Amino acid sequence: MNRTILLIIVFVLLSTDLEAQCAMCRAVLESEQGQATAKGINDGIVYLMAIPYILVGGIGYIIYWKFYKTKKSNSN
Repeated sequence: MNRTILLIIVFVLLSTDLEAQCAMCRAVLESEQGQATAKGINDGIVYLMAIPYILVGGIGYIIYWKFYKTKKSNSN
């Protein structure tokens, strides 16, 4: 469990800023004077991209945990 927490902390601290815009979106948004819209669009794209990975990881962890718990109780 401690190793998992350590890995999560390392990934959070070493994460970099991502730019997830397609070429057309980038061209349109970079032509604006203010970059606030481009930053908002970028943050939204990254947020939408991360949610499926978090859900799949959480479901995988629950399945693993239930399997491990069942295996451990059967061995006693």
